[in-house]
Amino acid sequence: MDAIVFALLNGTIYGLLLFMVSAGLTLIFGMMGVLNFAHASFYMLGAYFAFTLQPWLGFGFAVVAAALLAGAVGMAVERFFLRRVHRHGHAHELLLTFGLSFIIAELIKLFFGNHPVDYRVPAALDGPAFAIGAQQYPLYRLLMGGVALVMFGAVYLLLTRTRVGIVVRSAIYKPQMAEALGHNVQRVFMGVFGVGALLAGLAGAVAGAFYTTSPNMALEIGVMVFVVVVVGGLGSLGGAMVASLLLGIVTSFAVGVDASLADALGLVGAGAWAEGIGGLLTLKLSSLAATLPFALMLLILLVRPQGLMGEKA
Repeated sequence: MDAIVFALLNGTIYGLLLFMVSAGLTLIFGMMGVLNFAHASFYMLGAYFAFTLQPWLGFGFAVVAAALLAGAVGMAVERFFLRRVHRHGHAHELLLTFGLSFIIAELIKLFFGNHPVDYRVPAALDGPAFAIGAQQYPLYRLLMGGVALVMFGAVYLLLTRTRVGIVVRSAIYKPQMAEALGHNVQRVFMGVFGVGALLAGLAGAVAGAFYTTSPNMALEIGVMVFVVVVVGGLGSLGGAMVASLLLGIVTSFAVGVDASLADALGLVGAGAWAEGIGGLLTLKLSSLAATLPFALMLLILLVRPQGLMGEKA
């Protein structure tokens, strides 16, 4: 029972981390129609900014400053790069952001080296939150989950309950009317892209202290972020939350299951036959945990191409 509770907690926190990163990408695509290939690079920038600033500002202020810096970089990218190719279509935007992700990764290696840096959870937060049985659950994991929930609530309220959200949505669906009313649509888009990058930077600054901060961290989480966005539905913030939790919990439970199809067939007397065939029938579910999110994505695309909470085209 303790193992199940821990797997559920770990899966939930990992899912919330995925949401922290994918929320910005979902926001950018939903608001601007830009599928940003470099989004995970802003996640990495947030971690490295926080690592650099922590000795001078302390952990808390460094996290906030890192998120703001990542947002500023995002606004600069939109203003000086994406805006120039936006009129040429999605292919040019994809190529630009794809190349930008490599440039950011190489710059990180140039300044910090091709190895992990010593970015750690501060001592005040590096302790247990509670114990279940003989195991203690880290306080910082719960903090990461709390930050993700606050982020979700803040973005949702901003878009649905404030004048800023009304202006943003009007700039998306009726840009000419929004301009006629005196709103600078280009500036709105730049702000949306900046906020998306800020959210990714905040996720990196918070998660980088718990996980490994290295030049490969963007690549490691970037693929999963796109899986989350596809499964949840392109542009759906609620869908991103649901998909993140689903993928996180499924992966967490799968890692702890040391069973195979042969074991299941053994319940009906076909275990020896399955063992004799081997192959996929004898593969442990734990060894397939990393592939389950992609299998789920394929299933969703076959059954509901617009995603769990996406709108039909």
